[in-house]
Amino acid sequence: MKNYTAEEILILSRAEKEPRKRIRLLAVALFLEGHSRTDVAERLKVARGSVNAWVAKYLASGPKGLDAKKNKGRDSYLTSSQKQQLSAYIEEQSISSSGGRLTGDAILKYIQLRFNVDYHPNAIYKLLEQLSFSWITSRSKHPKQSPEAQMAFKKVPTGNDP
Repeated sequence: MKNYTAEEILILSRAEKEPRKRIRLLAVALFLEGHSRTDVAERLKVARGSVNAWVAKYLASGPKGLDAKKNKGRDSYLTSSQKQQLSAYIEEQSISSSGGRLTGDAILKYIQLRFNVDYHPNAIYKLLEQLSFSWITSRSKHPKQSPEAQMAFKKVPTGNDP
């Protein structure tokens, strides 16, 4: 790992687009200039514990150690196999010949009955987005739908008309 000077860290901070990382780089640059961690925290108006953590990460990993980590978030209530089953159910219902629409409430009830998992109604739409479904869906096929009747209604010339 390369040892950076305070000036090199300042150059990196000026080029950095992400403001939080820029502050971290400035803190490290001030530390490398000989300022105490308490002084760095006061000058940048951040907690001393944060400065301690940033300096430790820099010393362990260099400037890459100051990159923001992706927030993982909470684990999903459904397993990947359950999500696949739900996705198959939604696909099946969307091409069903029984008509009607598949609503968020219907999906919520299906999840509760099938997987015994409780979701908040608002979370269903986030789950649909994760599964690459739009919450705005087309209406499934009406049971009395007839392609012949539709063509007759459209009065589209069939090529036999003069």
